[in-house]
Amino acid sequence: MAMQKVMLNSRSQGIGRKWACILLVLVSASAASSQHIVETLPGFPGKLSFKLETGEDFEYNSDLRSEINAKIAYFSFKGGPLKFHITDYTGGLPSLIYEPDAWTKTANIIFIDAPVGAGFSYATAASAYPSTDTSNTAQMQAFLRNWWRHIQVSKPIRCLLAAILLLVYILQCLLRRSYEYTSSFLVPKSAGNEAGFKLYVHIKEMILSCPHTFTDLETNSKIPFAHRLALISDALYKSLEENCGGNFVGSTNTTCTEDLAAYDELIELISKQNVLEPDCSFLSPKSKEACKSAISNQEKHSRPRDLWCKNFDYLLSDIWGNYPSVQDALGVRQGTVSEFFRCNISLSYTVDVDNVLDYHKNLTSLGMQVLVFSGDHDMVIPHNGIEEWINWLDLTTDIDWRPWFVDGQVAGYTTKYIDGGYRLTYATLKGSGHSPPEYKCRECYEMFHRWIHYYPL
Repeated sequence: MAMQKVMLNSRSQGIGRKWACILLVLVSASAASSQHIVETLPGFPGKLSFKLETGEDFEYNSDLRSEINAKIAYFSFKGGPLKFHITDYTGGLPSLIYEPDAWTKTANIIFIDAPVGAGFSYATAASAYPSTDTSNTAQMQAFLRNWWRHIQVSKPIRCLLAAILLLVYILQCLLRRSYEYTSSFLVPKSAGNEAGFKLYVHIKEMILSCPHTFTDLETNSKIPFAHRLALISDALYKSLEENCGGNFVGSTNTTCTEDLAAYDELIELISKQNVLEPDCSFLSPKSKEACKSAISNQEKHSRPRDLWCKNFDYLLSDIWGNYPSVQDALGVRQGTVSEFFRCNISLSYTVDVDNVLDYHKNLTSLGMQVLVFSGDHDMVIPHNGIEEWINWLDLTTDIDWRPWFVDGQVAGYTTKYIDGGYRLTYATLKGSGHSPPEYKCRECYEMFHRWIHYYPL
C-alpha cells in the first residue's frame, strides 16, 4: 500500500482553507521526509510564500496484494493557506488567492486523503477500493507509523490529531490504537541508524469539528434542534415527543411514523449543512438512484435549485483539480485518477462503526487536551447532540457556559470540562453550519490559535 501526503509548513507565512482530511498538526517540528516541493501552482501568481510538500510513503498490504496511493492536494477550506477567488470567475482555470486566516500560520499541517479513492488517492487493483471504518483506521495508523519512522528530528515532537466531519470516527479509533502502542515508536535498523533509536511522538491534543460520534443520538437530536429553530411547530414537536417517546430511530408506532413523515416534509427543502443558507445542488457524483431522487424532488416542488450558492467554490475545486497542469504541479502520477472530485461519494465504503462513545470515555484517562467545536446552525451533526454526549462523559465543569469573542463581537459560546489531567474545551461558532472553517474562517483561526497556545477562548 502506498500513501502520499502533503505537508504545509508555516515557515515564512506573513499572510494569511464526507471524505474530509485527517490532519496531523505539528506544532514544534518543521522537518519531514521531503519528496516533492511545490513552489508554484497554476492559478496563483508568483511563488508560494509557504512551504508545500507532496510525497509518498509505502506500505504493502498482503491481503489486497495491491498498492494504494493516497495524495492530498486539497489544501483549502480546512485551514490551509489558499482559497479560490470566486468574485469574478468567468470560466477557465480558477484563480487562487491567499487565505489570511489559515491555520498553517500557526502550525505545520499534514493533510491525508482517505479512504482510498478520495481526492487523488488510487489503488492499483480494484479489490483495494472497498473500505470500511475499521480498515480505514488501520491504513491511517500504518501511514502515521511509517511517517513517524522516517522524519528527521532530534527532539520530541509535540503534535495533535484533528479531524473534520465524518472522519472523526476514524480519528477516535486511530488515537486509541496509537496510545495502545504507546507514544514511543522503535525505529528499525537502517542506513544511518545502525543501532536503532526511539522516536518519541507526543500525541497530546485532539481537535474534533462537528464530530460524528453516535448515529442514533445524532438522529434523535435533530428534531429538538428543528424545534428550537422554529422549523417545526410546537404542536408537532409535542406530538412527536408523546407518540415516539423521545426515540425517533426505527419506530414502528403508526402515529410516530406519521409524525415523522410530517417532520420530513417540513424540513425537506432546508439545507442541512446550514439551515440559514439556500438548499443548493449537490456538486459531487451520486449513484443513479440518488440522482433520480434529486430530480424527482425538484420536479415535485416545481422550482430549480439556486444556482448561486456557497458551494460554488466546491465546483471550482473540481475544475481546478482536473487541469493537467495542476496535477503535474502537485506531482500526481499520470493515469492514476481518471477524474478528480472534491467529494467522491461513489466510493465503495461500508460503515461498520456507529458508536465511539466508549472511545471518548477511555480517552478521558489519558490526560489529553481536547477541543470540540460545532456550528450552531448545523443540522447534519446538531450541536445539542454533541453537548449531550459530552455531558454523558460525566466530567467536571471547569468554566461555565459563556460567550467568546473575536474583534469585540460574540463569535460563539464555550465551556470547559476537566477530569484529572484531561481537559475538554467545547465551543460553538455562531451562525455557522457544518464544517465551520468554511463559514467562519477568521473565528475558527482565532479559536485554534488561542487553544493551541493554551489561552482561554
